[in-house]
Amino acid sequence: MVYKERYLDWLNPAGRKEFMSLSDPIGDMIARVKNAQERNHKMVALPSSNFKAKIADILKNEGFIKDFKVTKENNKSLLSLELKYYSGNPVINTFERVSKPGRRIFSSADGLPKINNGLGIAIVSTPQGVMTDIDARKKRVGGEIICKVF
Repeated sequence: MVYKERYLDWLNPAGRKEFMSLSDPIGDMIARVKNAQERNHKMVALPSSNFKAKIADILKNEGFIKDFKVTKENNKSLLSLELKYYSGNPVINTFERVSKPGRRIFSSADGLPKINNGLGIAIVSTPQGVMTDIDARKKRVGGEIICKVF
């Protein structure tokens, strides 16, 4: 019986630890969303932060996800994203990290890229907050290009 308990402790369901240290939490968020969409899940839950909540808010406002919710569970905040599908296909076609912890990518307002000729968005972290590339161009402010969504 002791061996079974040790095995279950070692196995740790789905490879998730209680205290997970991540070098790239935004990259983890992107990977979880892509994996959930690949398996046609309706919801995906991940550890929450203010930055992730702002990204989720942008995705909701731009119509890439249905809704998101931040909940407190065991003194940890959890971000739940309700994914959106159209005719059985995910609305998010590509979701890629641009600026990474090892290589940060910054751009001026004029140099912000157009994603698929304006059909997609780039999420930019600026001194005025997290916003889409379109809003950053309107406000004439540059910043770090976090990710691109199409």
